[in-house]
Amino acid sequence: MEHKGFTLWFTGLSGSGKTTLARGVESILRERGMKVEVLDGDIIRQNLSKGLGFSKEDRDTNIKRIGFVCKLLTRNGVVAIGSAISPYREVRYFVRQDIGDFVLVYVKCPLEVLIQRDVKGLYQKALSGEIPNFTGISDPYEEPLDPEIIIDTAVESSQESIGKIIAKLEELEYIPPAPQQPVYSEEEEKEIEDRLHALGYI
Repeated sequence: MEHKGFTLWFTGLSGSGKTTLARGVESILRERGMKVEVLDGDIIRQNLSKGLGFSKEDRDTNIKRIGFVCKLLTRNGVVAIGSAISPYREVRYFVRQDIGDFVLVYVKCPLEVLIQRDVKGLYQKALSGEIPNFTGISDPYEEPLDPEIIIDTAVESSQESIGKIIAKLEELEYIPPAPQQPVYSEEEEKEIEDRLHALGYI
């Protein structure tokens, strides 16, 4: 069965859990027989956007490049999952308009929680001035005004968040509902029935 392509775009501060959620959703969609590609912001920067810095212009160029690849994939029946901080509303809106079939996931997490987690030590470096133009510290992050899905990774487990995203995609009819698995096979049902019969319950 041919599935319609669309773009699922994760935005949020560094360390909020975008990549984890993107990979989790990817895995479920693949199980459902869909073609999926994940475009991770960090990986794109090393390849497609090599040489770009972190000025507003360079950030916008990076997001437009990811958006362009997502658009091509979407047009060809692939589910494109974009995972990038994408801090500015204007360029997120541009990508949304350009692609059309676009679902925005805002991965929300309070700054103090991110600073506590800070696995890579990036926030500490940004706070001490070692990393300039760091989103959320020395550079702005403009919260989305119209996301289809809001995830709060400070209170939700990744499984809960992934479940919420999948449910919304089913509701929007971008993905088919999961096939209902019978609880018991016919043989198992017959066996249970025979046992109950032998025990005199039926």
